[in-house]
Amino acid sequence: MTALLAYTIFGLVTGGAYAVVAGGLVLTYSTSKVFNVGHGAIGMVMAFLYWELAENRGLPQWLALLLVVGVGAPLFGLVVERFIMRRLTGAPVGITLVAGVGVLVGLIGVAQVIWPPQARPVRPFLDQLGVHVGQSFVSGHDLVTLACAVLVAGGLYVLLNRTRTGLAMRACVDAPELASLYGTRPTKLSALSWAIGSALAALGGILLTPVVQLDYVTMTLLVITAYTAALVGRLRSLPWTFAGALGLGLVQSYAVAYLPSSPFWISFRAAIPALLLFVVLLVMPQSPLRIGGVRGSRGVATPSAVTTGVAAALFGAVVVVLALLVDPVVAAQLALGLVFGIVMLSMVLLTGYGGVVSLGQFTFVGVGAVTVARLGSSSPLALIAGAGVAAVVGALIALTALRVSGLYLALATLGFAQLMDKLVLQSPIAFGVRGSLQVPRLVESPAAQLLLAAGTFVLVGIGVLAIRRGRLGRRMIAVKDSSAACATLGLNVRWIRVWVFSLSAAIAGLAGGLFAQLRETVAASDFQLFNNLPLLLFAVIAGVTSVSGALLGGVLLMLLPVLQSGFPAFAGVAVVLLGVAAAGLSRDPNGLVSWGFRAWSWRRA
Repeated sequence: MTALLAYTIFGLVTGGAYAVVAGGLVLTYSTSKVFNVGHGAIGMVMAFLYWELAENRGLPQWLALLLVVGVGAPLFGLVVERFIMRRLTGAPVGITLVAGVGVLVGLIGVAQVIWPPQARPVRPFLDQLGVHVGQSFVSGHDLVTLACAVLVAGGLYVLLNRTRTGLAMRACVDAPELASLYGTRPTKLSALSWAIGSALAALGGILLTPVVQLDYVTMTLLVITAYTAALVGRLRSLPWTFAGALGLGLVQSYAVAYLPSSPFWISFRAAIPALLLFVVLLVMPQSPLRIGGVRGSRGVATPSAVTTGVAAALFGAVVVVLALLVDPVVAAQLALGLVFGIVMLSMVLLTGYGGVVSLGQFTFVGVGAVTVARLGSSSPLALIAGAGVAAVVGALIALTALRVSGLYLALATLGFAQLMDKLVLQSPIAFGVRGSLQVPRLVESPAAQLLLAAGTFVLVGIGVLAIRRGRLGRRMIAVKDSSAACATLGLNVRWIRVWVFSLSAAIAGLAGGLFAQLRETVAASDFQLFNNLPLLLFAVIAGVTSVSGALLGGVLLMLLPVLQSGFPAFAGVAVVLLGVAAAGLSRDPNGLVSWGFRAWSWRRA
């Protein structure tokens, strides 16, 4: 009984910190209809800033907390709202998601530049104080966390439901033009909500720091639990969000206490937030979210079959020349870039044509790689098997998530990616107890690997363009533009989504098999959850609506670690630039290659 009470108190304290973070997320969404994927990254950066002031500079804890939560975080929220989110007012869900991911990745880069990796302990608040509840001790930090959770939940409820400012915030979201006629200022109210939301993200991150310690990715992805709590409240009910956060904290605490300590159950405990996110998305009634995909501007023109054949021949000739001229190291890097280009082709099919933003596409690459590694064969049939297994997994995910769309579907792919990461890819199920597997190569020399990767890219690219010109491609574009209109005309929108998910996963799985054979050794670290985010950003930056964009995106993704290893001081800066570029180009999913197409069209004209 004493242990149950202790774990209950620990769960309520952790849930209280989640409630603070989730409250800020609900506030920004309910007042702007923009789901801030970078909410956790804001809390992470502000937690580092708090460490800098309180631990490194020696300021009193209360003063450091006041400066970060009361000054630094609100100012940062104002900057994000003014220069990024205000430009996305009325944009489709997919575009705002990409911008949020850009903010997330950029902030991780900022933290890496300012605070290089090292241990940074943070003292709890009021660590000398506390009370005894039965035989359990509740520390001063625990009491502060619970008090903050209650005050934040009550304060936000009063703000949004009992004050003119809160009512005006909500009115500006529903009808900004009409609200402005009554004297409100929508831009200032939006800025206020983002300032408060950022302050709450900072407060939640600081409260959680003594529990999870300062880590770039761990603290950023910890917000997945806050996503789940916010979705329990359907992104608008603060009481339900508060209750959901406390419930999630209790579930995690009881799992630590009562689940077995075997490797599988340790992985299961780590996957509980993602599992709960997935369950909440599937069982709860859908909120009236805007259905949206990546639609910014009109997609680039689809080339004819003749043009595709000529371009494929020219590309093949260039690759043959490169294979003969470059040294083996460069040939291997180019082959890896083309493999990443094949992964980008799966994004072209799913996001560019289908309008579905996936935050877990690299997971299918891991499925293909694990399949090929487990087969232990150098036969081309192993690559086909990897693609087939990934296609089955993609179809299962699509069938499971048939009833969700837009933002909910994107978050479902994020939950799926973390489930696979914790339960499969990071566990002995995939890579054994050593955490890595040896893979026999299909071809030996780097030049032959480059030719193999190029040939596969050409064949997959031709297939993707053939799908775009065919009946399925036309239906995909129609569903992306208006799924309601397609359903009215009798199209089975859900089965179109299943086909798109399955084909896209098959392409990613094929790339995963090639990746495994090129690397010869694959490990769990190659397919971590965070790897999905740069993949999406490079796809959008280069152009997620064209095969040319996939090629450019693959090469850029290959160059990122090369530049980071060659110029260690540039590592964090490169991540910052990636996030800024993605946030800036989120409205134009045709990306950089579209500029070249427009320049060529102007020259011909």
